[in-house]
Amino acid sequence: MARAKKTTTAKVMEQVKEVKDAAVQAGKEMKEAAVTAAKEVKADETVEKAAAKVDAAVEKVEKAVKKAATKKSVKETVFVQYLGSEFDVEDLKKMVKEACVNEHKMKVSEIASMTLYVKPEEMAVYYVVNEGVTGKVQL
Repeated sequence: MARAKKTTTAKVMEQVKEVKDAAVQAGKEMKEAAVTAAKEVKADETVEKAAAKVDAAVEKVEKAVKKAATKKSVKETVFVQYLGSEFDVEDLKKMVKEACVNEHKMKVSEIASMTLYVKPEEMAVYYVVNEGVTGKVQL
């Protein structure tokens, strides 16, 4: 199970890097578009013309960012199977969030990090939330 966690973590980190790289590229494109728009603005042009050129540059960058964001999106579904039982990881996350709300009086928006330890032989999920709140959810 530890190996699967490392593989999943590596994939997620790779996806994060790809999105970050796309954002950096979009930022570069935005800067280039702004510089180009500024060069094209001449002293005798009106503010409206300058604004139109800047709007066009911003629109171009927004399209690039949107394209990069949709390109990097991956839908994943993970199941844990053990001795004839099957558990959906998304359902386990929801159960832990509910436990945090009910048992620890937290708001879901307060959850910044969550580590799950699935123990199918015990029919339980142990969790660490925000690097300090711990507990167990029976399956």
